[in-house]
Amino acid sequence: QAALVESGGGSVQAGGSLRLSCANSDSTFLIRATMWYRQAPGKERELVAGLTEDGSAYYGRFVKGRFTISGDGARKSLYLQMNNLKPEDTATYYCVSAGEHYWGQGTQVTVVP
Repeated sequence: QAALVESGGGSVQAGGSLRLSCANSDSTFLIRATMWYRQAPGKERELVAGLTEDGSAYYGRFVKGRFTISGDGARKSLYLQMNNLKPEDTATYYCVSAGEHYWGQGTQVTVVP
């Protein structure tokens, strides 16, 4: 079954960086991932970043210039470069398709003080 698969999570010290990747598990059925969401324990899910059809990026207000979303030309992969990470960025990060029809299984990001 086709799915989105995230990678790149891990544990990092505050101020550090991580690069998340999202890829299609099935090359014969393309799912266009266009957004990153995150959810921390006990908190609501929130939008981190997204790409519009024309390639414009938009971000959650908490990002404040620290993250950059990008995709390859064919939108087969989606990336999230996260810099200057803070402990409050600790969460499970999900890549999501347009319309939120498909969600990846998530990748854990832990930022230690």
